[in-house]
Amino acid sequence: MTDPSRANGRIAVWLVGLVGLMATLSFLAVPFYDWFCRTTGYGGTPQTVDSASDTILEETVTVHFDANTDKGMPWQFRPKVSEMKLRIGETAIAYYEAYNPTDRPVAGTASYNVAPEIAGGFFDKIDCFCFTEQVLQPGERVDMPVTFFVDPAIAKDRDAWQVRSITLSYTFYETPLPEGQAALSQGKTTTYN
Repeated sequence: MTDPSRANGRIAVWLVGLVGLMATLSFLAVPFYDWFCRTTGYGGTPQTVDSASDTILEETVTVHFDANTDKGMPWQFRPKVSEMKLRIGETAIAYYEAYNPTDRPVAGTASYNVAPEIAGGFFDKIDCFCFTEQVLQPGERVDMPVTFFVDPAIAKDRDAWQVRSITLSYTFYETPLPEGQAALSQGKTTTYN
């Protein structure tokens, strides 16, 4: 006959292990999902690449630019131009403007996506302000560039070949200031290149 307290102990250990495994998997789900989206373009997440396209097609695409701030983020944030028409594969640089109207330094991180979602796998960023945290001093206004192209493979994709209008959207969220952040003079205007 089996000792009931021993059986209950095994069940308790098994349940604690199961809860630990579930907590670990839920903790790893966010970075895995982020990696998966950046790698595949799933959910409209643009790709990150090291260099420009070798191929430029005569076909064009119109890229629309959208800017948002999260509730509580005090910055003013907008695209410098609302749209750009470019050839598929052509490298372009678009600028967004951010302004900190407060009397304190504010740090922010931008999340981004592309619509329609199917275009996410073909929207390639070479460089972007969204790759790093941004800190704006009181009264500081900055131009933030994004260098990108639409992958020529979009023209041959059986699901995305008709996409000729893409929206690149950013949302800035306030983040904690980096350690040791010193306040700079107010009213400074900076342009990042």
